Amino acid sequence: MNDFLQRAVRSPALAFVGLALVWEVCVHAFAPSPRYLPALSAIAQDAWSVWPQLARGFGRTLLETVLGFAMGALFGCACGTVFTYSRWMERSVFPLFVVSQTVPVVAFGALIVIWFGNSLLAKVMTAFFLTFFPVTVNTLRGLKSCDPQRIALMKSFGANRLVMFFKLAVPSALPQVMVGLRVAIGLSLIGSVVGEWFGETVGLGVMLMEAMNADLVVRLWVVMFACGLMGALLYGLLAFVERRLVWWRSES
Repeated sequence: MNDFLQRAVRSPALAFVGLALVWEVCVHAFAPSPRYLPALSAIAQDAWSVWPQLARGFGRTLLETVLGFAMGALFGCACGTVFTYSRWMERSVFPLFVVSQTVPVVAFGALIVIWFGNSLLAKVMTAFFLTFFPVTVNTLRGLKSCDPQRIALMKSFGANRLVMFFKLAVPSALPQVMVGLRVAIGLSLIGSVVGEWFGETVGLGVMLMEAMNADLVVRLWVVMFACGLMGALLYGLLAFVERRLVWWRSES
């Protein structure tokens, strides 16, 4: 029995099933207004009624999220590397990155639509805007955390900068970079959903706005569950990649 409880606590799937059961019991026991807490069965029924639109929206938002995340991850890793090895670039450009993050994403999304129109690129750029900064910061911190004694040791063996970068700096920074990527994937999803508010016709963000305007509370829960499922899948995929890349951390 104790082993079963321990596995249940550690398993996200079992934890979700347990939460769902508690949810249904509370709804039937206390009968709250569906406006505040609808039954899961009602949410599932509404999701089934709009399944074609939900599937298309899920696919479109997933595409925007992945593209924005990929662009932000590559750009962030590149900028973090440049800032690490160029003090001038770090002092002059990095503060601009910090200031850019004070701009509300809604304002940036409106500007992007003016620049690129109501296109896939506009939504991808909104996701990119929220993605690149945490990756940049964590790449910079990871590369700067490299052990000076190990650097001196490799220099004593005649290693050049390129060898030290790929054999020492990158492995040392990888755990910190993965932290930035895990934060960025959730922000990329948020950026995609917000970007879809500006004139898009397909996507979870569109369904969210339609439900808000029509006061469809159950539909809001459907969209929130869909976004949560997408975020969990993407986060789980990153966690799997991290276990393969940063194998020494899982063994410690």
